[in-house]
Amino acid sequence: MTIDFFHDVICSFCFPMSYRMRQVQKELPEIKIIHRSFALARTDEDHVQMFGSRENAKKEILSHWVHANQNDDLHRFNIEGMKKADFPFPTSMNGLLAAKAAGVVAGESGYWDIFDALQEALFVNSQNIDDFAVVESIIKNSSIDFSKWQQAFNNPETLLLVEDDFRVANTYQLTGVPALIVNGKYLINGAQPLEQILQAIQTIKEKETPIIEVVDNDQTKNGSCNMEDGKWVCKD
Repeated sequence: MTIDFFHDVICSFCFPMSYRMRQVQKELPEIKIIHRSFALARTDEDHVQMFGSRENAKKEILSHWVHANQNDDLHRFNIEGMKKADFPFPTSMNGLLAAKAAGVVAGESGYWDIFDALQEALFVNSQNIDDFAVVESIIKNSSIDFSKWQQAFNNPETLLLVEDDFRVANTYQLTGVPALIVNGKYLINGAQPLEQILQAIQTIKEKETPIIEVVDNDQTKNGSCNMEDGKWVCKD
């Protein structure tokens, strides 16, 4: 089973969802989770167009944090800290590119570690993840090879990988995150409780698994054709 996990570093509900997906991965280690970029606000202008100004954007988005903090199993959001922070609410692209570069260097696990670290920096530590110095500090405090990450971050091909994720999201007609696409066919939308995510995955597994129904295992009483010693033998 494969799950495409679409998320944005500035998405408040992606923070609790990532925590739950790590629990899903522990319970179901056979599942392959692919991390996909989704940009809620690619540029400063996007914030202005959506909210009227950068100031209004921060105020409105922080109201979402209240609900996200209630959704979060650990209630980690530092709302007051972000209110006091003297920078506008960040945009998506620096963080998405940083996480994707980590994925280039260290695979899906590297991507996930940096994605979570960026979100913790923003939602818990009130740091500006639009600031490249902040992003660099996060990478240097991780297990990612910084020089290799820096090369990947500056490589235009890494941006193309991010853009490709956007294309995939459009193919699935996604308009928001977090979102899970299971086996390319099933959508789990929003930061659902862990129990519901696991139940949905189990339901999908049952749909995807061929059903073999054993009615009677005594072949002496029922007609069948079998291969025996290289020959095709049919019995009543």
